[in-house]
Amino acid sequence: MKTVLFLCTGNYYRSRFAEILFNTLARKEGLPWRAESRGLALERGVNNVGPLSAHAARRLRELGIRYDEYLRLPLPVQDTDLDRANLIIALKGDEHRPLLEEKHPDWAERVEFWEIHDEYDLPPDQALPGVEVSVRALIHRLTG
Repeated sequence: MKTVLFLCTGNYYRSRFAEILFNTLARKEGLPWRAESRGLALERGVNNVGPLSAHAARRLRELGIRYDEYLRLPLPVQDTDLDRANLIIALKGDEHRPLLEEKHPDWAERVEFWEIHDEYDLPPDQALPGVEVSVRALIHRLTG
C-alpha cells in the first residue's frame, strides 16, 4: 500500500477533506493507495473547533461519504510522516511552500503543490469542489 500525504495549514479543512475523499474513491477503484493528512502550522487554527471543519463535514455528507472513522483532532506534520509518504501534496503553493521551507526545508522541493484556496480567500462552496476535481484527477493519474 502506498501513501499520499495531504498537507495544509491547520489539518482541519482542506487536507482532511482531501484525505477522506481520496480514501473513499481509492477504495472504490481498488487502488493500492491510502491518504493521510497533516498540518504545517496548527497554531494558526485558533478558530478551529472540534475534529473537522463543519464545511468539510457538510460537503462529505452531501456526497454521501461517511467520515466517522476520520474524526480526530488535527495533527502536525512530522519528518516521519514525510519520510513515509510516497507522494506529498500541499494544498496551496504560496501558502504552504514558505511553511515547508521554514519548518521542513529538505522537503519543499519534493512536494507537489495544488492551488486550493482557504475559506478566507474563497467560500467553501467554491473551494471544496476544487479539491474534488483535483483529487479525482489524482485518482485518475494513479490508476494509469
